[in-house]
Amino acid sequence: MPSLLNPVIGLLMLRGIVTETEQLTARMRRVRIEDDSLAGLDVRPGQQVRVLVGSGLARRTYSLWRYDPSGAVELCVLDHAGAGPGAAWGRGVAVGEQVRLGRPEGSFTLRPDATHHVFFGEETASVAFGAMLAALPEEARISGCVETETPADRLPLRHSDRLDWLTRGATSLPDAVRRLTPEPGGVAYVAGEARTVQTVRQLLVRELGWNRRSVLTKPFWAPGRRGLE
Repeated sequence: MPSLLNPVIGLLMLRGIVTETEQLTARMRRVRIEDDSLAGLDVRPGQQVRVLVGSGLARRTYSLWRYDPSGAVELCVLDHAGAGPGAAWGRGVAVGEQVRLGRPEGSFTLRPDATHHVFFGEETASVAFGAMLAALPEEARISGCVETETPADRLPLRHSDRLDWLTRGATSLPDAVRRLTPEPGGVAYVAGEARTVQTVRQLLVRELGWNRRSVLTKPFWAPGRRGLE
């Protein structure tokens, strides 16, 4: 990292030390980052942080898996095909390394007062979904569909027994939404690949009668593009 930029980065970003890593699924690593500067942040379930990765100034965005107000954030990093700086960082980051990261941000967040919470997405969405689901009480009304490459890619989500789990190729996510046919009146959280997110949103609004403002979307990626931030 260029030394002349370090003071500027120090003003704009937080820092922490990796204290734990864990393989949660076949392709997802949990990374715990701790520091006093991470204490007392304003964090809402579903938000994300931008992390400086590699030896340069590349930034990659990761949803927050867990937040400890005493001074720790946990990310889940998906190991995906490619040799970019984000993929390399996720595979190789180790305990003891220093990490620079931004403050939690984003409006794709849990609406805790909704009468029904419906989740539609895949691996890249399941981390944000995990934070949202962890914040919901046992009596909450929850449903949805989560698609993964294989069963070994399923994150351990709270309330996971209320979700339909799909294996990619068996059926499409839009078809699964039609099969579930969620009634309007709650909040739908739709995230993942951009075109699929748009298709599911249109399906909910045009075919199933959902209010547009009740369908929250987050396109995390698109084929051939590194990110949509």
